[in-house]
Amino acid sequence: MEMLQKMKNDVLSGKLIGKEEALALIDAPLDELCYAANEIRNFFCGNSFDLCTIINGKSGRCSEDCKYCAQSVFSHSEIKEYGLLDEDKIVSAAKYNNERGVSRYSIVTSGKAVSDAELDKICESVRKIISETGMSVCVSLGLLNETQFAKLKSAGVDRIHNNLETSRNYFSKICTTHGYDDKISAIKAAKKAGFFVCSGGLMGLGESMEDRIDMALELRELGIRSVPVNMLDPIPGTALEHNKILDDDEMRRIVAIFRFILPDAFIRLAGGRRLLGDHGKKCFVSGANAAISGDMLTTSGFSIQSDIKMIKELGYEVV
Repeated sequence: MEMLQKMKNDVLSGKLIGKEEALALIDAPLDELCYAANEIRNFFCGNSFDLCTIINGKSGRCSEDCKYCAQSVFSHSEIKEYGLLDEDKIVSAAKYNNERGVSRYSIVTSGKAVSDAELDKICESVRKIISETGMSVCVSLGLLNETQFAKLKSAGVDRIHNNLETSRNYFSKICTTHGYDDKISAIKAAKKAGFFVCSGGLMGLGESMEDRIDMALELRELGIRSVPVNMLDPIPGTALEHNKILDDDEMRRIVAIFRFILPDAFIRLAGGRRLLGDHGKKCFVSGANAAISGDMLTTSGFSIQSDIKMIKELGYEVV
């Protein structure tokens, strides 16, 4: 308990904890750890809550072999497959979400990277969304280069998303068709183009808590301040379909440790939140202060209205 309080006070005073200190939090009493993490969140971030929604802008037939993903050509999952949605569908979905109180909208596509022709179409959709709704628009379009990021910047895109997924040490056990450094290069190219980058990972792949801590430290090194914490939903037909689902307490501990490592970040509950017994409510008082609402890419989520109600009941203000 003394160790936990000292570490909390160190973080509140501006100290960045190292790996050995973070590893010590694995065995800290859970309730005390979560309470301390929530104090850190309140000190650095106040009660601001970042809520976003996503659209699956292009689905399936991805060439990459990420073992968790139903959209990979290597999986046998039953999902809808389609090419890039037309502008009307993308814009209409943005308006629908905006009318329900969400001001951030993300266009996500399957595949290693969109083509230049697809990128141009997405840029047109982005311009229309901004002009007709005023929403902040994010995109998750794969491993793009600096020239492509510059196009997105000129179209008005606000944020780039590209998850590391796991630690450098564990990454090759999850994906072999591209590497960890490809992810790092894309993130650095996006930052060089002037973007705020959103990057996190997927918990429950078979990784250790040390892997999760290593990833969080890498994110801090990259200057990432929007960190999605996804929870594996083992989808039938994927290589990880038999993985054990993480329980609520493990997710609370992950979120709390991430808050100690990333004190001023938006830590975002993302995919898999529906598997939590309380829809993530305990995580939102354990250090998390952001979420993806509505449907996910290939699994269902929560209604925007129910999420906003819960967030406000917890004392947060939606950004």
